Amino acid sequence: MLAGCVAAPAPVAGFRKPGTQIYSNAVLENDRLTGDWLQVAEFAAPGAPACDKGTARITQGTGQGLGLEAKLCLNGVPTRFSGPLIPTGPGRFTPAGAEVWWVLWADVGYRTLAIGTPSGRFGFILNRGGDLPADRMRAAREVLEWNGYGIGRLR
Repeated sequence: MLAGCVAAPAPVAGFRKPGTQIYSNAVLENDRLTGDWLQVAEFAAPGAPACDKGTARITQGTGQGLGLEAKLCLNGVPTRFSGPLIPTGPGRFTPAGAEVWWVLWADVGYRTLAIGTPSGRFGFILNRGGDLPADRMRAAREVLEWNGYGIGRLR
């Protein structure tokens, strides 16, 4: 009988636990993000359709901004981004007409990025330079989990 009195856990909005702290990479060097990236993982709901892993090209934009041309798989939906990638804080960027992206982690060589959103609506991992080694995948997963993401939904 008492079991019915226990508060139910709060529903998860998106792929992050609500109220969990999230931290962007405060020492990110924006110019080191330029180049071609391959999407190696995304968060997806059970039953979300599969889509081809995405690609992103980040270029030096005007002033301190960057440019972005990308087609990413976000929760099973191919999603295009084209235009400026505006820095809005340390490790934080807003693609043209889209929700803010937070770079949660970049490895020391800027070969792998873990990207999320404060809302938790989506998150993904980008890599460049060939296959993603297991140690960098493990590090990216740990950072996403530490920032409140449910790793069980990462594919």
